[in-house]
Amino acid sequence: MRAALREIVEEFAEADREERLQLLLEYGQRLPPLPERLAAAGEDALERVVECQSPLFLAVEVGADRAVALHFDAPLEAPTTRGFAGILHAGLDGASAEEVLTTPGEITAELRLAEVVSPLRMRGMAAMLARIKRQVAAAVEVAQKVPGTS
Repeated sequence: MRAALREIVEEFAEADREERLQLLLEYGQRLPPLPERLAAAGEDALERVVECQSPLFLAVEVGADRAVALHFDAPLEAPTTRGFAGILHAGLDGASAEEVLTTPGEITAELRLAEVVSPLRMRGMAAMLARIKRQVAAAVEVAQKVPGTS
């Protein structure tokens, strides 16, 4: 697991129940806004994560160096959803494609958030990670097919 994400998992593991909820909300507050180019493109440039109870959209970019850039759009009125996105952004933005693809799906359980949010919301976070990994895998596959990009 990428070091930045491991640190977040450890931070949550060491926190008590109330602190974990507060940490989740803080990560949501730190979620950066969409870059202007994606905001201007609208929802067509983003994938909706329908499993999330609140509207959440994401875009994944994989650079020529295989570094992953994550972008999320979630309403301010959805602090839990924003928190999940904020955790994934803080832990995986800038990671290599390989680091993202090898991120264990159990990461959501390791954060010990099931005690503070509903199972439905936990499925939303797992769905975010699954979509990120799917988009990264697709981008890597395309890059391998284009001469001079692998």
